[in-house]
Amino acid sequence: MDGKLRNMTSIYLYDENDNILMLYRIGSKVVKNSYIGTAGGHFEKDELNDAKKCILRELEEETSLTISDISEPELRYVTLRYKKDEIRQNYYFFAKIKNNNKEIKSNEGELKWFKYEEIESLDMPHTAKYIIKHYINEGKNNKKLYAGVAIEKGLAFTELKEF
Repeated sequence: MDGKLRNMTSIYLYDENDNILMLYRIGSKVVKNSYIGTAGGHFEKDELNDAKKCILRELEEETSLTISDISEPELRYVTLRYKKDEIRQNYYFFAKIKNNNKEIKSNEGELKWFKYEEIESLDMPHTAKYIIKHYINEGKNNKKLYAGVAIEKGLAFTELKEF
């Protein structure tokens, strides 16, 4: 391991009816064709210390949605995974969409709304699969920030507390 890092962020938009907007991403260099959050990507140099700035840029670039279209995005998960000789650090945000009747398109693949109970059966990258499962079962019911370290059969979660 030579210390290579990959910093990424993702946002999941949800509505008041227990639906999450998922993207079937096609042609990514990092993620195989599979379902991921509504939008996301890599940090630009000026965003390295501001994950929220990164996710708002990615959301607008990929879906044309802006902060006025969603509730305040909340950082809920930070994960680490060692893959392909790099440490991948992901920041996962969640936000409620203000108008889910608005047509939303992505230039990264196909967007589709799913009920919470449908999500677990989707093909997703390792970390995303366990983040969304944890969010549905626990995270949506609180305002905690969690850290997750990827292990072979999931993620090892702990609450991140300020002290």
